[in-house]
Amino acid sequence: MTILTLNRKELEKRIGKITAELEKRITDMGTPIEEVTSSEVSVEVFPNRPDLLSMGNFARAVNQFNGKGKVASFKINKPEKNYDVIIDKSVKAVRPRTVCAIIKRMKFNEEKIREIVDMQEKLHNSLGRKRRKLAIGIYPLDKIALPIRFVGRKPEEIKFQPLESAKEMTGRQILRGHPTGREYAHLLEEADVFPIFIDAEDEILSMPPIINSKKTGRIDDSTKDIFVECSGHNLAYLKKCLNIIVANLSEMGGKVYAMNIRDGKDGNFISPDMSAEELNFDIKDIEKTLGIELKEKDVKSYLARMGINAKSIGGRGVGVSGGRKMVAEIPAYRTDILHWIDLSEEIAIAYGYDNFVPEIPSISTIAYENPVDKMKRTIGNILAGLGLLETSSFHLTTKKNIKKMHYDFNDFIEVEESKTERDVLRMDMLTNLLQIASENSDASYPQKTFEMGRVFSRCENTEGRRVGGRRVGGDGRGNTHYLLPTAECRGERGVGCSETGVLEEERLAICLIDESVNFTELKQVLDYLFKMLDVEYSIEAVENSNYIIGRCGKIIVDGRNVGFIGEIAPRVLKNWKIKMPAVALEIEMGFL
Repeated sequence: MTILTLNRKELEKRIGKITAELEKRITDMGTPIEEVTSSEVSVEVFPNRPDLLSMGNFARAVNQFNGKGKVASFKINKPEKNYDVIIDKSVKAVRPRTVCAIIKRMKFNEEKIREIVDMQEKLHNSLGRKRRKLAIGIYPLDKIALPIRFVGRKPEEIKFQPLESAKEMTGRQILRGHPTGREYAHLLEEADVFPIFIDAEDEILSMPPIINSKKTGRIDDSTKDIFVECSGHNLAYLKKCLNIIVANLSEMGGKVYAMNIRDGKDGNFISPDMSAEELNFDIKDIEKTLGIELKEKDVKSYLARMGINAKSIGGRGVGVSGGRKMVAEIPAYRTDILHWIDLSEEIAIAYGYDNFVPEIPSISTIAYENPVDKMKRTIGNILAGLGLLETSSFHLTTKKNIKKMHYDFNDFIEVEESKTERDVLRMDMLTNLLQIASENSDASYPQKTFEMGRVFSRCENTEGRRVGGRRVGGDGRGNTHYLLPTAECRGERGVGCSETGVLEEERLAICLIDESVNFTELKQVLDYLFKMLDVEYSIEAVENSNYIIGRCGKIIVDGRNVGFIGEIAPRVLKNWKIKMPAVALEIEMGFL
């Protein structure tokens, strides 16, 4: 959740006088009012709506919700001469993608510049995950010679005067000696080359994701035309972020010009693309989800209030129960509409949660707590009592993340048409814990975490079972890499196995990271946990390439292998850029 603070006078120019009734309407829209003063209005913006993190986009959404504004449309002018950004292959190893735009006829003053900087930083911290996923640069066009190149250079070859600095600095000096450089140094310090934007006269514009040049990277109240770029790894993320910025700058009166992005083997394209995405849905599905009856004109009206255009396409639907089929045109700046169920939420918001009539179901049941949830709560309380912090991560991950630990694993369960870079189901819990540790390397140590959740495997993986698990490869030094045995391998029926061909299992993983942590410390945690659960167990030595040889064992309960425990191998820690020793265990929870 982010607090968006807006100038009250400017906001009232756009949406009308702030009254108690309008405050309620803003809250009903899904952006609760935090505080209203004589000069400012503060609202809460939840992570699913980064498009609302600016004055222009927020005011447009409020007007649409109140029926005063039309569904937004944007005119993108064709690229003019030299409106090109050339991505060099040298940058591919560090920050390979970028999207860009040119905005003309801007009228800046101190308030508007502050608004743009605030939007930029809020997008950095939310959608950009503190610049790890993407970074945003905004530059005065009159100080740039087009075309622009996006290249990678060795840190010692990069030299320019960054913002808030009195002298020129090299790339490495910026990471060590500049306040912003030190704050984001972890994003580049392991890279052999640093990314930079340079213009046709070899003038450096910026070194993303760290800082802009003082000469070409600062806008002021005399700036009329600007160049905007978003750089990072995931092209879909970058396009959405740029669309949010372009939408806001359009609301400020800017005239948008596209640019040619020349990306070599990865393909050329024109940026930005503000065309709407089409999403088919069935009114019957929405009605079944919300428990209300809807006419086509109602659906169109409700979605229009949420800034979404909808059209009838006729025919019978193929949804939950079949019926009237429509298509929604999702605005280019919306990042949160991925499925028709998201449209159900949009309609519910526009319909008004206060207008839903509660009904007592005509059934009689005796409620009791799910045994699995009861067990997980008990385990969580025990581990929390030992000072461990519980984490919660996604079921979806990436092949790259899995291979950082299970380097020879290829039996991925892929998600079709994934909307994000996470496109495979996780096959263990420990990979997620190591990712969390890697992303929090700047946090204090010791780091003691645990997580309980589901992992996924194919039901047919029953061959090659050794040491109670599935063999998935070796490390080239005679060491074998094993996974935990699945319930299906033991002849048990997995959750959802018969319907989907995918076996789901509950697992527990624990990871301790500190400069002096060792096998004994983690075994003490396991001893206490199993003592409190009244479980007897033993540990048998085993070689596993994910762990240090001689410091790894399989956990045996009632003669059955239920997991592994050991000190993580340096190879795995290096892949995750974890610079402290780590010990970990992972057990399947079905035997409990």
